[in-house]
Amino acid sequence: MNFNIKELGECTYKASDVMSSPMPNTFYVPDSRRLLFDGFLDMENIQPISSETATFELAGPRKDLFFKPSEIRCAIVTCGGLCPGLNDVIRAIVMTAFHRYGVKSIYGIKYGYLGLNPANGYPPIELTPNVVTQIHLHGGTILGSSRGGTNDVQMLVNTLQYFKIDILFAIGGDGTLKGAHNIYKEASKRGMKLSVIGIPKTIDNDINFIQRSFGFETAYSKAVDSIYSAHVEAKGAPNGIGLVKLMGRDSGFIAANATLAVNDVNFVLIPEVKFDLDGANGFLTHLEKRMQRRGHAVICVAEGAGQEFMMDENGEPQRDASGNVILNDIGIFLKNKINEYFKSRKIQINLKYIDPSYMIRSAVAVPTDAVYCGLLGQYAVHAGMAGKTDCAIGQYSNSFIHIPIEMAISKRKHINPESLFWYSVLESTGQPESMKN
Repeated sequence: MNFNIKELGECTYKASDVMSSPMPNTFYVPDSRRLLFDGFLDMENIQPISSETATFELAGPRKDLFFKPSEIRCAIVTCGGLCPGLNDVIRAIVMTAFHRYGVKSIYGIKYGYLGLNPANGYPPIELTPNVVTQIHLHGGTILGSSRGGTNDVQMLVNTLQYFKIDILFAIGGDGTLKGAHNIYKEASKRGMKLSVIGIPKTIDNDINFIQRSFGFETAYSKAVDSIYSAHVEAKGAPNGIGLVKLMGRDSGFIAANATLAVNDVNFVLIPEVKFDLDGANGFLTHLEKRMQRRGHAVICVAEGAGQEFMMDENGEPQRDASGNVILNDIGIFLKNKINEYFKSRKIQINLKYIDPSYMIRSAVAVPTDAVYCGLLGQYAVHAGMAGKTDCAIGQYSNSFIHIPIEMAISKRKHINPESLFWYSVLESTGQPESMKN
């Protein structure tokens, strides 16, 4: 892993000389200040810290800047699926760039990377404090969003070059960051001094080396309402079962955290932990035992769980414009399987199925998420002004850091089934550690 952050060149401007609102008492972060990647200390085998020790560069305002703020142009693009907090990040970028640094030209790219293709006819919009002043009160993104659009990277960079963009803020998930990395590589080939700063966005919380991605806390907070409703429905009918499907393509963080938050879930099914449907130790058998003991049950399933039950052995999975596998609907599948199982056992049940996925995605950020989004936007501006590039802003070990985009997209983050976190989930639900025969 290469923790080094790329830079456009020497920072020749003193921040206190060129910022429109310099703050004399600001604590400027030196590049030499680093955060240990492995924050644990083994007292039996203490290793000295050296220049080769794995460390992250801390995010924050720099004393010296690469760009003269009054002379540059910035662009913001939001890509992928909607996510709580997008407008909060946009607002923070605009307000920080305009008021603190004095940047007068800030553009919003419409509908993701598709907006950088002139053939699509989506001209950029100018963003000012007046435009963004109230946008954090609404869900979604004022810029619109889309998947894909990165097939012709040369054309994307041509557009950025045409509009004389100096800093590109790319807000999105894994696919967005891959696109941002490719834009950096193409711009670098041309000798362009383009700063590319990523702000990781995914409610699934599956970005590597990121403690939590924005929108995630809102997502599982809103999911709690659906689980509570499922519990009420399950207890309100004889042999009632509440089944809730939540987002989580490859990682079950939303389902697991919502389960811990509400403590009414009896079974949580996630992509990281495989299970059998049938058999003496299968899920359906354990569900029946739960119904015999308590007369009701609540099940929470992440959308990526159990996909192996619905795969066509002879076919390749379809993918969307972002390269993600198009998932089969595990919620409807489980609903039908549960009904069929209990019917075959001549046991009458009352199953209620709830899928709040898109209601959660379009929600306004909860206060803690909104604060986090605002800070991410501010740190992104600081990084761009200092000439950092091909990096993402994130939080690690409760500190804001710069992460090389290549590291962030190297693999997805998953729940470790042998972690204390997952065992806490098992203790909350009471489900078996394994439901494999």
